[in-house]
Amino acid sequence: MAKITVNRDSIVQKRRWVIKIGSALLTANGRGLDRQSIADWVRQMVTLQEAGIELVLVSSGAVAEGMSRLGWKTRPTLIHELQAAAAVGQMGLVQAYESRFQVYNRQTAQILLDHDDLSNRKRYLNARSTLQALIHLGVVPVVNENDTVVTEEIRFGDNDTLAALVANLIEADLLVILTDQQGLFDRDPRSHPDARLISEGMAGDTRLDALAVGGGAGSLGRGGMVTKLRAARLAARSGASTLIAGGREPDVLQRIASGEDVGTLLMASQEPITARKQWLAGQLQVRGSLVLDAGAVRVLRQEGKSLLPVGVVAVNGGFTRGELVSCIDESGREVARGLVNYSAADARKVRGQSSRKIEEILGYCDGQELIHRDNLVLV
Repeated sequence: MAKITVNRDSIVQKRRWVIKIGSALLTANGRGLDRQSIADWVRQMVTLQEAGIELVLVSSGAVAEGMSRLGWKTRPTLIHELQAAAAVGQMGLVQAYESRFQVYNRQTAQILLDHDDLSNRKRYLNARSTLQALIHLGVVPVVNENDTVVTEEIRFGDNDTLAALVANLIEADLLVILTDQQGLFDRDPRSHPDARLISEGMAGDTRLDALAVGGGAGSLGRGGMVTKLRAARLAARSGASTLIAGGREPDVLQRIASGEDVGTLLMASQEPITARKQWLAGQLQVRGSLVLDAGAVRVLRQEGKSLLPVGVVAVNGGFTRGELVSCIDESGREVARGLVNYSAADARKVRGQSSRKIEEILGYCDGQELIHRDNLVLV
């Protein structure tokens, strides 16, 4: 693998950005939407578009704006109250963006996502295709978590994570996280005036975790500097670098685009992997498992081949064709995961059998493999 050098100049060549703006910035610390700042960010984003940069905007602020409209002073803890606040606030949030982009004759589109949209292969591809079409049309997609229907068990957890997954989804070159901090510091700048800003680093450097201070989530948000580091690592799976910067810095987006030393740049340390495999690597929800014998484990790990039914000794779960399953060895350790070509019922019928017997046993054949190597990623 080629060594990746941390280099600000490389940002100048990055042509597809995901920009994430946090609640503390958007809502003026809970006093409703900061429309003046929104107007300024929109102006900067239009300038980026005019320079040939493709944009997707991931925006927090729906719950906070809903709280402001409803007169609530503290963030609710009950899920239905959060959903109600999100439903009310989403109206104002989208209206604020749309009205400002229309000043420049630019179109926007609202995209609401939840975890199921990215864990279901068909819905993942639908979301990807829609976003790609909007980008090619010059429309700015405004993405948010679908807080009005999402439950705690399946939520992304914070919009930093969502932004990173969107970067994976559209194969972005750069993830820009605008926050109320200037970036990652070596100490908490709120209590240490001499704290030093970390200018550059590698997204996969775990030593940075100890420096994730000075960016704790406020009362309106769920994220913090720790989630931003995690987001950077997740974005790096598809080769996207991440830049964490202060959203209130003058012309911050233009300065980033010009390669100026602003914020904290975290470079991806690996080349992009294929879109299908990056999706597989990022999934949290598997629908079942296949237990492999030692020979099948060796073939997957050492030879990079497909998984054939002959190497499967047991089938667990009730998955259907095309769903994500885990491949485990006979001691229970996960080896890989992938999209299965057959349902659990049919996989049980052909497990341990030669691929030549699939049609004889099932009456049809959807492939010689239980999981094709293009749909399989090692863990």
